Amino acid sequence: MIVGGVPMLFGGGGVVKYLVVAHNVSPYLTAYAWSSSGFGAKAADPATLPTFNCDGTAFSPTGTELATTHVFSPFVAAYSWSSAGFGTKYANPATLPTGDGYDVAFSPAGTETAIAHATSPYISAYGWSSAGFGTKFANPATLPTDIGVGVAFSPAGTQIAVAHYTNPYITAYPWSGSGFGTKFANPATLPTNNGYGVAFSPAGTQIAVAHFNSPYITAYPWSGSGFGTKFANPATLPAGTGNSVAFSPAGTEIAVAHYNDPYITAYPWSGSGFGTKFADPATRPPGAGHGVAFSSLGTEIAIAHDGTPFVTAYPWSSAGFGTKYANPATLPTGAGSDVAFSP
Repeated sequence: MIVGGVPMLFGGGGVVKYLVVAHNVSPYLTAYAWSSSGFGAKAADPATLPTFNCDGTAFSPTGTELATTHVFSPFVAAYSWSSAGFGTKYANPATLPTGDGYDVAFSPAGTETAIAHATSPYISAYGWSSAGFGTKFANPATLPTDIGVGVAFSPAGTQIAVAHYTNPYITAYPWSGSGFGTKFANPATLPTNNGYGVAFSPAGTQIAVAHFNSPYITAYPWSGSGFGTKFANPATLPAGTGNSVAFSPAGTEIAVAHYNDPYITAYPWSGSGFGTKFADPATRPPGAGHGVAFSSLGTEIAIAHDGTPFVTAYPWSSAGFGTKYANPATLPTGAGSDVAFSP
């Protein structure tokens, strides 16, 4: 519940959860209290806003920080986070990313953060602590080939992957406290065009890439040796360019936000790959899906998209999409680019 504008504890003694939407009109980030009933009250905007359109957003593993990537310098913004919502903005990194920021990820230990961005080296990574950004890690010896759009750390924190423009469309590296290791060999069968989103399965044994051109989603086994043999495409493909991909916390489902109706497509997932597509939600998002996320318990799924209300959320179960939650009382101010649930 919200008392005097301050989020309090929900029933059951759990700390209030939040859902945050990155979007393309000021204030560029909008956060809502979240419960099993759906959207709660909007949190106050951050005192210091991102400088322009936000494209990616992520909570740290402890949920005590929130980072977002955006157009215009400094290309990334990070805030302390608490049950009251946005805290003070952290100082910018001493060495900024070199171009518009498109995605951000924290390592599972919360000791590093990485930004995918528009200008060489296309990926920038920093130490991270409760004091904010640390020193930038050295660039990888072999860079991604073009604009970095998506980034993810493996669940063990021992690898990092970047989805990007230009062949091979996905690039992955070993990761350690020293930073980037030697680039893994490209997958034998590449995604078909520009990579936009990337995710590791919760067990770290698969990796998926959302991309331009059919089949719009490509997935591989993953190990300490890198990419395995590509999984067969799903029998029913997403309807258009894949912009974002997410595995459920149990690793038993995978969802793709994409262009073209129904804008969100989800499948059962197993060690054999894609299962039979879940039925589309009864009430679909009204425009192209740009970001997708499951809640930490895997009982909800949210999509950031074009077209008001700019964010749409559903209950989620092994049967797929439930009945759409009511829209938030105060909508994001522009098209949704990404969405994240607090841990």
